[in-house]
Amino acid sequence: MLVYNSQTHKKQELTPVEPGKIRMYVCGPTVYDQIHVGNGRTFLAFDVIRRYLTYKGYQVTFAQNLTDVDDKIINRANEQGRTPEEVASEFSDAFIEQMHRLGVLDPDIRPRATQEIPAMIEMIQGLIEQGHAYAPGNGDVYFSVRSDPSYGTVSGRNVDELKVGARIEANDEKRDPLDFALWKAAKPGEPMWESPWGKGRPGWHTECSAMVHRYLGTPIDIHGGGQDLQFPHHENEHAQACCCWHEPLANVWMHAGMLLINGEKMSKSLGNFFTLKEVLDKYPADAVRLLMLQTHYRSPLDFSFDRLDGAVGTLERVRGTIANLRWAAESAPQDGELNEADRVLGAAVDEASAEFARQMDDDFNTAGALAAIFGLVTAANTYLSDAGEDTSTAVSLRASDALVELLGVLGVESVRPVATELPHELVDLAREQAGYAGDDADEAASALIQARAAARAAKNWGVADAIRDGIAALGLVVEDTAAGTRIKPAKKEA
Repeated sequence: MLVYNSQTHKKQELTPVEPGKIRMYVCGPTVYDQIHVGNGRTFLAFDVIRRYLTYKGYQVTFAQNLTDVDDKIINRANEQGRTPEEVASEFSDAFIEQMHRLGVLDPDIRPRATQEIPAMIEMIQGLIEQGHAYAPGNGDVYFSVRSDPSYGTVSGRNVDELKVGARIEANDEKRDPLDFALWKAAKPGEPMWESPWGKGRPGWHTECSAMVHRYLGTPIDIHGGGQDLQFPHHENEHAQACCCWHEPLANVWMHAGMLLINGEKMSKSLGNFFTLKEVLDKYPADAVRLLMLQTHYRSPLDFSFDRLDGAVGTLERVRGTIANLRWAAESAPQDGELNEADRVLGAAVDEASAEFARQMDDDFNTAGALAAIFGLVTAANTYLSDAGEDTSTAVSLRASDALVELLGVLGVESVRPVATELPHELVDLAREQAGYAGDDADEAASALIQARAAARAAKNWGVADAIRDGIAALGLVVEDTAAGTRIKPAKKEA
């Protein structure tokens, strides 16, 4: 399996530290607001990577933090007249809820920064003792960037070319403008903890290194996040680990691409900023996943509501194919010798499964994996159309099961969880329109289908239309397919 390592800028064979096991960490959100749809894309990408590794047989331990103490949280609390704890609690819960709605699996370990202060203080002390950090006496502690000869290797930056800018804060107490805060002295009204340097709180970069080392050990196999975290956050995490524990934080660094809205960078000033909650309130989560997975995780994703509408339609077609395959299997006569159409579909299942694995083994190429799935959908629809009533139960089930399995690896629910039982009112309609004398809804449906077919054959359109309208009044629809006719629940409007 090849994985692109952002640190080396090339694909490499995934070689776990411990055979058969993967230790994986993905930076979580700073919980001061609802996450936006771009954040959702990042977390979805690593959810699928985790799912596929598990599918391949690896024992995956997945950790993701919540940054629940930070300048952004404090500023939001001050704006709203609340405590930072209240803000962090609200949006931690909101984040977890949105992940559940998107179908993202819970991490095995979800540490919160405010509960990991002792581990951070221990790491900072180790860095000071080894000459990689210093306390100028004002309650702050800084990491000495130039003390780490490997600094810049994660992001490909040259230390001598780095300038004080928007992401590098100048400070008279620093020995070098590039140095960053490991611990910040307490300010009035802010959360604070006791430390050897006085009351204060951790810097943003401090928490992940300490959490990874505590819960997963170092080096881990995979460290992930959005591209915007590669510098300075991941660079600083790596520096702390190398200098404190004398080993890399991670063997592979992975970064998800940015999300664009109709080709433009998402921005509140442009009026194209959307939270994940806003999107999921309007569209089914599986369609959102399907759209996002049609682009490779490292590439920019051009998100639009037109494309999302298209994903809804695609998902419906795929689900319809799976439902038709299963219905054809139930309706097929006793299997005999396979015909040419059966063999062609069977070969298409084999090829789609193999191609899916080839694409996912090549740096988790979900776009290629979906293309393999869609190819199987096309082959299945051709089979259903050409075979008519001569479908094979075994081949139809095999194709439907393959589609469900492969989509499931991507976390896409391919079988809609809807009520499939026909209403008992159908019995009354069948008694009236088809002379049915029983008391079973499924038998009543068959009687109505037969009566409608007979009326249409006799060109008795009034009777045929009355049967159709009576079925529609019950929230059902008559569906004519190459494999036969059935009555099913009508499609609900989105």
